[in-house]
Amino acid sequence: MKVISTDKAPKAIGPYSQAIEANGFIYASGQIPVNPATGSIDGKTIEEQAHQCFKNISEVLKAAGSGFDKVIKATVFVKDIKDFAVINEIYATYFISKPARSLVEVSNLPKGALIETEVIAIK
Repeated sequence: MKVISTDKAPKAIGPYSQAIEANGFIYASGQIPVNPATGSIDGKTIEEQAHQCFKNISEVLKAAGSGFDKVIKATVFVKDIKDFAVINEIYATYFISKPARSLVEVSNLPKGALIETEVIAIK
């Protein structure tokens, strides 16, 4: 088991790793739309936050020697299910390999984020 860490994505805000590599799989913790340079959520719209969220995931995957094309499962948590269509449009520009996915509405996310995404990928 190997801990994956990069300063190009937000540092963990709790007792967990950005990702773990085990047996050729990358298990990436949920990423919210925190700008790693500022430590805060810069975007106010779901569009801005979705792009930052997916950029953060990209950096964690890169640090692990993987990428969006190797994601096999994604889980997306959203504050408002009414943003489903907008998220799908943005999601499709990053996850072009169409991995398995769940998208669920939740009552709240850390730091007041509108979206959080976690992935499982292969190396």
